Amino acid sequence: MDNTPAPPGQSAMVDLSQYPNAQAFVKRCAEFFDEVQNLTPGKELEARLNQNHGPGTPYYEDFCRYIREGLDEGWVASLEIDGRRYRRGKIAEPSEATRFFSITAVYMESGDADSGSSADDVNGNGNGKEPPFFSGQYHKHPYGEINCVVQLDATAQLQGMSGWQGAGWTSPGPGTHHYPRVRGGRLVALFFLPAGRITYDASPDMAQPVSI
Repeated sequence: MDNTPAPPGQSAMVDLSQYPNAQAFVKRCAEFFDEVQNLTPGKELEARLNQNHGPGTPYYEDFCRYIREGLDEGWVASLEIDGRRYRRGKIAEPSEATRFFSITAVYMESGDADSGSSADDVNGNGNGKEPPFFSGQYHKHPYGEINCVVQLDATAQLQGMSGWQGAGWTSPGPGTHHYPRVRGGRLVALFFLPAGRITYDASPDMAQPVSI
């Protein structure tokens, strides 16, 4: 078996014609995009999404339901990036129908504290001072990102630019860059990218934008 991690940015594209639930999901996303298409990713949008579209609200609960069904049906995060614990799949390219957002889902699960492995860096948290986390591929959001955190375990959290987030949303601003990190179990990071823009040529030593 080839255990070499997939190259940065590689993703499996979903054939929507094969999955009625995936088609319905994209239509539901389009309704959400109608509401956010003129808003800029960043701290203000993150707070707004968590206040108005957080757990218990229609969009959030629908997105979680579709993503969990998609995992069972095989159209969510089907490409292994670094084994079964880190998988990715693109559900829709930017188009007029999606208000030129792309739709991608990434499955991640944190490992044991003593695993000492990740896709891009060694987990430096085996000292018992914080829960173990798993890091994905370092990347940059040229136009920002809207990210819906779909918990598969109630304790799972995703690290955004403002800290750890459980059920709810993160929204890194334009020009931000980071390792995607998960702790506390399994989750899917469902992210929407304006114009589909994401790059993997950033590094942790680069300066962050003034506003993140």
